[in-house]
Amino acid sequence: MADPYATLGVARGASEADIKKAYRKLAKELHPDRNKDNPKASERFSQVTSAYDLLTDKDKRARFDRGEIDGDGNPTAPFGFGGGGGPRPGGAGGGGFRSQGFEFGGEGADMSDIFEGLFGGRTGGGFASGFGRRGTPPQKGANTAYRLTVPFVDAATLAPQRVTLADGRTLDLKLPAGVETGTQMRLAGKGEAGPGGAGDAIVTIEVQPHRYFTRDGDDVRLDLPITLKEAVEGGKVKCPTVENPVMITVPAGSTSGKTLRLKGKGFHRKGGERGDQLVTLVVDVPAEDAALKAFVAGWTGGGNPRAAMGV
Repeated sequence: MADPYATLGVARGASEADIKKAYRKLAKELHPDRNKDNPKASERFSQVTSAYDLLTDKDKRARFDRGEIDGDGNPTAPFGFGGGGGPRPGGAGGGGFRSQGFEFGGEGADMSDIFEGLFGGRTGGGFASGFGRRGTPPQKGANTAYRLTVPFVDAATLAPQRVTLADGRTLDLKLPAGVETGTQMRLAGKGEAGPGGAGDAIVTIEVQPHRYFTRDGDDVRLDLPITLKEAVEGGKVKCPTVENPVMITVPAGSTSGKTLRLKGKGFHRKGGERGDQLVTLVVDVPAEDAALKAFVAGWTGGGNPRAAMGV
């Protein structure tokens, strides 16, 4: 019954952004792949994931803050004991009393929940008999945490991912727009079995790095090597994207660092649009080219490209 705020190391009034930041940091430190010889890290990782799941569910977080459920999402006791008893304000007519914010007694009060809390719900044959009784709903099974590693290109194109559950069943998972490392997906009824039905499976996404693509928000960046001839003369060159290679036009006289934009070739945004691919040209000068060396040796053009720097 751990406090989810304490588990993530955030204040009770923490924003969703602070909660997400704290979770990402802990998930990275405790990931099972990085702690294969430390079983406690795996247990802690599961606790951190469960805490994040509760605090990012607005309804559950509000219920926890009100004391209606505990850190595991289970209902708390109906009321607590302690001071505060005494007649209700106004005194007349009800004869009831208050204790810690709960009001008992008075005309029409349903005392069944009180006696269920005190005596474990055993009202038959006791002095609680005769009051209307509402049974406590059976508990659902525990949620199950999974970590799914998704290739960079699959995350960018939202390619379906096959997931194998603990019971051996497999299913195809549709990635959401805006998916990134730390994104969580809830699979209803795919957790552990329980009297009130199965819990949920909580899948946390980890996007793999790519060999030459990098992510910049919703955009994809790529350094594209070009030859000196292509840089000087310009022309069409083939460029890889997260989907298929495309032909792009290199402007004549391009230098290393020049960036070209390919619209709609990035990650899918939550709003339905896509980011872009930003292609940075890198002029590849061959180390051993006798003809090029001979040409440069007799070439007098070019000027001083560092003149604006005062050198």
